[in-house]
Amino acid sequence: MDKIDPICGMKGKIYAHNHYFCSEHCIRKYEEKHNISDDKKYCPTCMVKEVTPWYKEKLFIVVFISLILLILSYLLAPLNQFFYAFTGYFKMIWWAIILGFIIGGIIDYFIPREYIEKYLSRHRKRTIIYSIIFGFLMSACSHGILAISMELYKKGANTSSVVAFLLASPWANLPITVLLFGFFGMNAFFIVLSALIIASITGFIYQILERKGLVECGHCEMGEDKAVLTDFSVIRDIKMRWNKFDFTTENIVRAIKGTLNGSWSLSKMVMWWLLIGMIMASFARAFIPSHYFMEYMGPSFIGLLITLLFATVIEVCSEGSSPLAFEIFNKTGAFGNSFTFLMAGVATDYTEIGLIWHNIGKKAGIWLPIITVPQILILGYIFNLFL
Repeated sequence: MDKIDPICGMKGKIYAHNHYFCSEHCIRKYEEKHNISDDKKYCPTCMVKEVTPWYKEKLFIVVFISLILLILSYLLAPLNQFFYAFTGYFKMIWWAIILGFIIGGIIDYFIPREYIEKYLSRHRKRTIIYSIIFGFLMSACSHGILAISMELYKKGANTSSVVAFLLASPWANLPITVLLFGFFGMNAFFIVLSALIIASITGFIYQILERKGLVECGHCEMGEDKAVLTDFSVIRDIKMRWNKFDFTTENIVRAIKGTLNGSWSLSKMVMWWLLIGMIMASFARAFIPSHYFMEYMGPSFIGLLITLLFATVIEVCSEGSSPLAFEIFNKTGAFGNSFTFLMAGVATDYTEIGLIWHNIGKKAGIWLPIITVPQILILGYIFNLFL
């Protein structure tokens, strides 16, 4: 966590202002947030460490590998099925990818982090609702959400708020919602709604555990709340921003550029994960017989458990899991298994549990799969029966 970008929560590689940032875009947002003067702003030519060359960026490397695989699979007959599977996925979700990144850019540019920090420290039921709403508005991938959640905890958010935020973000945030509808159509509504329900129930249970002292909560000892940004009003801030904004061509162009910059920053953060997921799903569609899926991951309780185990051991960002989940559904017709794969990948991920264990406490980390896995399996079983 020593090199975590304070703006987006991803792993930082550019040192500036006593922090590590993942991109110059986040540095500019940090400078704007802290009103850093022009003479002290980040200057790449003044830094000892150079910015990572574009050809060493993860997105470029994964795009290059994807293009090589596509060319080879198009030219070599034994690999043709991979080409058709990959292009089929792309035709299915290209619009969702573009729309999701645009939505993410809008959120990045227009919604300040202070709005999120303001409401996550109160030990009340409404705090869980706030956590879910803000999780829905976040536009980072699950790995970025982990770091953001831990940073919110350090700034005063309660354990229950952090957990609810953490569970709602990867599968119920706006960009991923659009992506899921691209894959699953209207059935994606059940995934998003169920993610919000699980996040709510888990958050409320954690509040009970906090009161009984069964989980760590550094900000709510003795029944007290530690509020953050107590002198900050969201409504007042919105009014101020609205009144200060002049609808001139220059300002509108600046807002469009800011949105596009946010979209590009988000794409560099998550697009390479999505491509990895599409590659894995394309290989599964092309070279793994359907009867293997039906035998081991079919619409049965045993199939759900195997899917749960598969989701636990695989380490793919939420965007990358989407194509794999769709492929499970495509091969087996078991929508509940796809849902289980998506949700369990977040709830049982060892990185997530480890970060909660290290930053909040071991009891908070241990309770996460204990509370969430039964909910996931029950909903997955119900989906297999009725969808």
